[in-house]
Amino acid sequence: MKKNIGLYFGSFNPIHIGHVIIANYLAEFTDLDEVWLVISPQSPFKKRATLLENHHRFELVYRAVEGFDKLKASNIEFDLPTPNYTAKTLCVLAEKYPDYHFSIIMGEDNLRSFHKWKNYEYILAHHDIYVCPRLGETKINETFLKHPHIHFTKTPIMEISASLIRNAIKEGKNIETMLPTPVWKYIDEMNFYR
Repeated sequence: MKKNIGLYFGSFNPIHIGHVIIANYLAEFTDLDEVWLVISPQSPFKKRATLLENHHRFELVYRAVEGFDKLKASNIEFDLPTPNYTAKTLCVLAEKYPDYHFSIIMGEDNLRSFHKWKNYEYILAHHDIYVCPRLGETKINETFLKHPHIHFTKTPIMEISASLIRNAIKEGKNIETMLPTPVWKYIDEMNFYR
């Protein structure tokens, strides 16, 4: 039986306690053996100018999950052509780790637009998708609701966003409780987002 690795993609700009709670919940309460937090160097939907340098975001994620056996920071996309597409990343990972089965973690909001993803049919045929609930109404395609590779989870809903944290830091607010301690220390020490 192949080890089941959940891939939690994000810009993690910065990683916060919501990300860690979700990743750890999925590693502990589903059949995923590990969750890899994959730092995206450039999303097709986000402007690069708003991101910290790749190595700083990797360092933040690494520090956030260092004490968790089932959580790992991954920089697999750093060497891939941008913009990054999940289907390409999955192919690279399958080649590099043939003994692992890779699954995708996404929010209900992403599942709603999943049919617009590049090669989404291939992804769905070869990989499982673990869906985290979101607040509010989410109309999901009927095909996805009943698909055997799509698993709806009871992951806690976290209403903390990286943009809220960046803006709060810029405004001089104390948001230390929203970040893992090593992440807060690094951001403070490096004077990020001010």
